[in-house]
Amino acid sequence: MDLTPRQRIGGTVAGIIGIALLAGAMAATEGWFDRHFLPSFLLPRRWYALLFTAVRVALAALGIWLAFVGRSRVGRLVARTSAPAIPVAVAAVLALGASELVLRSVHLRPAEWLVPDEEPRRQPDARLGWTFVPSRVGRKAIGGRSIEYAFDAAGYRVRRGDEPVDPDRPTILFVGESVMFGEGLTWDESVPAQVGAMTSVQSANLAVHGYSTDQAYLRLQSELPHFRHPVAVVSLFMTVLFGRNLDDDRPHLGAGLVWLPAQSQAHLASLAKLLVPYRRDETVERGLVLTREALRAVTDLSRQRGATPLLVVPQLGREEAAERDLRHRLLDEAQLPYLLVEIDTNWRIPWDRHPNARAARIIAAAIADRLHLGRASDAPGQTGLVSSVRRIGPPR
Repeated sequence: MDLTPRQRIGGTVAGIIGIALLAGAMAATEGWFDRHFLPSFLLPRRWYALLFTAVRVALAALGIWLAFVGRSRVGRLVARTSAPAIPVAVAAVLALGASELVLRSVHLRPAEWLVPDEEPRRQPDARLGWTFVPSRVGRKAIGGRSIEYAFDAAGYRVRRGDEPVDPDRPTILFVGESVMFGEGLTWDESVPAQVGAMTSVQSANLAVHGYSTDQAYLRLQSELPHFRHPVAVVSLFMTVLFGRNLDDDRPHLGAGLVWLPAQSQAHLASLAKLLVPYRRDETVERGLVLTREALRAVTDLSRQRGATPLLVVPQLGREEAAERDLRHRLLDEAQLPYLLVEIDTNWRIPWDRHPNARAARIIAAAIADRLHLGRASDAPGQTGLVSSVRRIGPPR
């Protein structure tokens, strides 16, 4: 049976698409995946890998079918289709445009602050992106408990609203995001509070949910001058949070630590990035340089005020190869001294990926021991909870 021109064209196009899908599946190796899909705090790496493998197999199967089995069927389907291709394509483009217009009526927040009423409550900040609402108390049910978050007038987390941080006292400052803040933990269970108890030095918790490394640096830059006797500055970095440093939908720092405003993006593109967090090689390399600059800036700023800088790197669970390689590229190759604390993967808040009180105590004990400000000891019955504490270079 002779094929009509439309059948031949449809079959040829199907074959080309099939070969392209097959080639793409073959090119998307594990190395390609590790380069373009960064470790995530929210989703374990092995889950990402399973999803990636499933998608790759599906694309390869579809490509083989289109290229070698279904070409004639697709050709006949095209021949039977009465709707012209151009009007269909135009309708698809118009639909995408209409979707973008509808989404523009919805206020999309930065990826790390999507829910406006989530506790602890945040407020917009022109320079930092957002900060905590000061002088308030919020409560959140997490891990089967109701956790109270209290803030003083400066927006620092404190035990009680009537116990503000005293900037005239010797103080250890803590900067970072929700792990350093103590998400899901009471004040006394949080890392800053426990280090303060171990060293008998006041702690100031400057950490803010969703912060990137450059936001944490900007926060320290604005708050450090308020303290008369900063003893140490403890900052936090985790490879699974590195992806935040690549976002530009919030105020951020560019090359040379130049402040830049948030970049507006198409709403459809923003949603697509949330669902498929693909990163180009150039974007990752730029993020590596920026992260090193910001971490060095934290160290330099701390030393200028006579405070001991300490970068702590908690590793919750087994470090995957992609995480280890990223840590080496970011910290070891740049010769940035840091304290690596490996914690059992089970020491997390139930139904949440943040470290629990036991893990926070191990991190706090390692910090107190490294700062040499007091004797750090495990609580009774908790000896040997540290899987591995690796110290790279003394804090200078």
